Amino acid sequence: MKNLILWFIFGLSLSFNFTSAQEKFTLSGTLLEAKSNETLIGVNIYFPELQIGTITNSYGFYSLSVPEGTYNIILSYIGYSTISETITISENITKDYKLLESTESLDEIVITENIEKLSIKKPEMSVNKLTTGTIKDIPVVLGEADIIKAITLLPGVTNAGEGASGFNVRGGAVDQNLILLDEAIIYNSSHLFGFFSVFNPDAIKDLKLYKGGIPARFGGRVSSVLDIYQKEGNSNEFHANGGIGIVSSRLLVEGPIKKEKGSFLFGGRSSYAHLFLPLFDLDNIARFYDLNTKLSYKINQNNNIYLSGYFGRDLFSIADTFENSYGNSVLNFRWNHLFSDKLFSNLSLIYSDYDYDLKLNFVEFDWISGIRNFNFKYDFKYYANNNFKLQFGVNSIYYKFNPGEINPTTPTSGINPFKLTDKYAFENAGYLDVEHQLSDKLALSYGLRLSSFLRLGQDELNVYENDEAVLFNEDFQVYEKASPINTETFSRNDVIKSFFNLEPRASIAYLLNNRTSVKASYNRMSQYLHLLSNTNSPTPLDVWAPSGKYIKPQLLDQFAIGYFKTFKNNLYSLEAESFYKTVKNRIDYIDGADLIANNAIEQIILNGESRAYGLELLLKKNEGRLKGWLAYTLARSEQRTPGRTLSETGINNGEWYKTPYDRTHDISMTCNYKWKKKWIINANFLYQTGRPTTYPNAQYEYNGIIIPNFSLRNEERLPAYHRFDLSATYTPKPDKKQGWQSNWVFGIYNIYNRRNAASISFGQNETTGQNEATRLSIFGIVPSVSYNFKF
Repeated sequence: MKNLILWFIFGLSLSFNFTSAQEKFTLSGTLLEAKSNETLIGVNIYFPELQIGTITNSYGFYSLSVPEGTYNIILSYIGYSTISETITISENITKDYKLLESTESLDEIVITENIEKLSIKKPEMSVNKLTTGTIKDIPVVLGEADIIKAITLLPGVTNAGEGASGFNVRGGAVDQNLILLDEAIIYNSSHLFGFFSVFNPDAIKDLKLYKGGIPARFGGRVSSVLDIYQKEGNSNEFHANGGIGIVSSRLLVEGPIKKEKGSFLFGGRSSYAHLFLPLFDLDNIARFYDLNTKLSYKINQNNNIYLSGYFGRDLFSIADTFENSYGNSVLNFRWNHLFSDKLFSNLSLIYSDYDYDLKLNFVEFDWISGIRNFNFKYDFKYYANNNFKLQFGVNSIYYKFNPGEINPTTPTSGINPFKLTDKYAFENAGYLDVEHQLSDKLALSYGLRLSSFLRLGQDELNVYENDEAVLFNEDFQVYEKASPINTETFSRNDVIKSFFNLEPRASIAYLLNNRTSVKASYNRMSQYLHLLSNTNSPTPLDVWAPSGKYIKPQLLDQFAIGYFKTFKNNLYSLEAESFYKTVKNRIDYIDGADLIANNAIEQIILNGESRAYGLELLLKKNEGRLKGWLAYTLARSEQRTPGRTLSETGINNGEWYKTPYDRTHDISMTCNYKWKKKWIINANFLYQTGRPTTYPNAQYEYNGIIIPNFSLRNEERLPAYHRFDLSATYTPKPDKKQGWQSNWVFGIYNIYNRRNAASISFGQNETTGQNEATRLSIFGIVPSVSYNFKF
């Protein structure tokens, strides 16, 4: 196997290895954090005399081809002191480096223009990176640092409002985001219906959000990829850190299994606000917990293994009448192997599960639904030379969908057990990614992904006349459910429907000068899973469904072009991007669609299309006492579902209408100011155009009942959303770097008490009988305080 792979790579790269009169050798190794031995992702390695460089991959590995000689090498990473040393290259060298946090070193080297030029010239666009330090500095509700809330301050990223799950990218839906934690798929990223995210920032090492220009190694979603990696744990010494807040606390411990070779990490977080509810005579519960785990072991110089997991749960109940719980569970075993100093590989075996449980005690039944998958990934990266790198691999995912199951909770319940038909599917893909530096000014990134989706057999599948599960009633001008004319039964190994798609990807960057570049990208992506939801704000009760005989996969085409510039030795940076994307086969629902306990979802959905386009601006100040960014997005997100024939009306008469994720204007500003040695002030301001919604425009009376008549879908908007948040971090002993270290974070969320509308409902006043509109607001002003520590 090893020899076969090496021969394959050798053959692929022959045409790209340009010979030189001067012999070249390979310098390779791993970049580590000095105190913990954590691998570091995205470290810059640069040779100024040769004007060549690279960055470390997702596991801290790097490889460079260097001519024989003696050179200066510079290694730099945000938040860490730069290493500069002289190195003699006369043979292939394997060399690991360790970086210190910048606050721990007296002699910090200032990076010159050659280092910053690396990010400008890379053909990577529509990508945002945030450090955990930046995330912890952003003021959020109830003082809990939050990854999802932080990325919604970036251009092109919004959410559905306070108390809503997930996030939206460039006008896309929540289900169109691929969320990965150590390569495992997370299906619901929210705790407590969106108040918190499932990611404990103490356990996170690196995150990257791809909004476009998405490499071919990612697939299965058509809007974005949020790629998150957990820390490995400290293999040198035992450490712990945590925090105590007003609604939750957290603790993370890490240490060596075997010094310099193996490490463990365990992080736990739990809320406890429900413990105080009985004091207010409230018999309700709203709480969550999560657990992050990771074991790492270095077998030898060429082999590392990792076992990581995440387990989280939410519980919400109202007295003795209603109780629901939901959560994610993921487990991932990974094996890193170096075939040579140019060929790096990673094998992953992943289990992921999301389930939802709803108990309604007053009607004595329990509802359970969920999705589960088993995922095999094998990825390779080959460093042919400094100008040509290959990344390729395969990915197979087996899915089991549980659309829902109802069971009685008492022997006397009048509810009969009922199980919706389980669904099964198999998704496969192979990909090839290329990073190609054509000249000092021109760089390309291109690739191809071949994906397939096999909708596997199930116990029973409805058959409809002319394969139409939805009929159009021309007399009443409405869509109706079609009645099945028969059913089909399949074995588990049968393939009901298969799909195959080629997904090309390409990005280009052209360097105008050392500080300015223009870039462009194109993406085609396929999405075979669909989140069925008849609310504007996704809820845990929403059901995942696979493509099949009646549901087609979503197909994305996205184009983007951008202008990138740095100023004053990277003190400031400007990113400006414009994008246009279309999605075929976007699901829409007929009027009156009922998704709960529906064993024939195909009877209430129609295939439509969507489009989104816009302009994104991001201005950042990267250094100094005052740091932060200003982001602005001008965008439009629309969808339509035309009639299938000339006599059908479609949805909204077949015209384009605003999606629930449309935001014309989105402005955010985030600042971090080092006021004094012990005090850091953080602030953010957010303004968004109100979410599209549908209001009643008339009413009529029928048999003494007032019935509203609604306008076309999403013709109206909620009021604009805006708020200003402020926090201050106090560190009593900022110079203390050993032993017990701590700080206090004081925050005010929504400082001017804006009552932002989560929704507006319409009804009659019981006293006056007059029509009235009622605004529902989740948060006003919310003060918070938390205590953080580490030792």
